[in-house]
Amino acid sequence: MLPDVLRQGLRIPVVASPLFIISHPALTLAQCKAGVIGAFPALNARPESQLDEWLAMMTEDLATYNAANPDRPAAPFAVNQIVHTSNRRLEHDLTMCVKYKVPIVISSLGAVPEVNAAVHSYGGIVLHDVINNRHAKSAIRKGADGLIAVATGAGGHAGTLSPFALVQEIREWFDGPLLLAGSIATGGGILAAQAMGADMAYIGSPFIATHEARAVDGYKQMIVESSASDIVYSNYFTGIHGNYLKGSVTAMGLDPDALPSADPTKMDFDAAVSGPKAWKDIWGAGQGVGAVKSVTSVADLVGRLEREYADARTRLAL
Repeated sequence: MLPDVLRQGLRIPVVASPLFIISHPALTLAQCKAGVIGAFPALNARPESQLDEWLAMMTEDLATYNAANPDRPAAPFAVNQIVHTSNRRLEHDLTMCVKYKVPIVISSLGAVPEVNAAVHSYGGIVLHDVINNRHAKSAIRKGADGLIAVATGAGGHAGTLSPFALVQEIREWFDGPLLLAGSIATGGGILAAQAMGADMAYIGSPFIATHEARAVDGYKQMIVESSASDIVYSNYFTGIHGNYLKGSVTAMGLDPDALPSADPTKMDFDAAVSGPKAWKDIWGAGQGVGAVKSVTSVADLVGRLEREYADARTRLAL
């Protein structure tokens, strides 16, 4: 059974993935109030002192909202922590999560027992990104409460395994919270993730094309106009393989079909924000973008997913 924090206020079993640079309080709060778990990367708060301000404001805002809507409270929010040597802010940002008792922490690019212990100290839970079964076992062994299986086709940093294979292998030994990421952009996709054995879907790219997202209009429109064939998988931009919109790569004067390989040991998230290959110009997206037909509000997007999810259940007589 899922812990209460992963069921509170949900209209559909979805966690909105934390979008590097794009996710910020306006988007995250809209997601929570629409009935899905909202999330943002701690690194999106810049300078680091802004994270304190964001968490204070969001905590107060949701408490006020829930007091005014006791019959339909908001879903909780999550903060993504990049657990990697290039993240020089980890200690500070984790301290802020402890201060505000962030209910869900999503850890990525490294499983560290001390991070899990800090979140557990106030009753929070940790969900860890994994791209294979070996990483999944390591994360649980080091104290993570749940897993996010990042399968092929997911936006941003992603693996190469089929979601069928990845979920199957994890479920052979793990019966705790399991989320699935990778090209899920419809309500039918959410139900399919559950049919495979996941508890929830982890959805990112459709939320880029929302009014509340902190993305430029060109990025949002490219999401709308793109399909799966417009996605390129490369490690050139951060040192870790990920999926990006070919159009944004071409716009920077690069050939998306002939990108060189990068040294993964040189990954630096500060450079990813401010350098010449910044994610503000090279736009991440998953292969599910073909389902996104227009730029809309978060509420309307969640409403569409909810209707499609109900329709899929009806088709299967569930």
